[in-house]
Amino acid sequence: MARVAVGWGVRELAVKSGLSTNTIARLERGDELKSSTIEAIRTALEAAGVEFIAENGGGPGVRLRERLHDGL
Repeated sequence: MARVAVGWGVRELAVKSGLSTNTIARLERGDELKSSTIEAIRTALEAAGVEFIAENGGGPGVRLRERLHDGL
């Protein structure tokens, strides 16, 4: 969901996170990954503006940070 929210394909997330496309596909299938791998993906997505929302009764989720307008 986060990858799609920023308009990235699997290849772009792989490049931005420094991982392989196979690793991204494994994540999206729900396979178990190392915590360092998950952190690399999370860091790349957060740098692109994704905010991860903790479970708060409605389940975990994601949203995009509000972008600041450049004086427009």
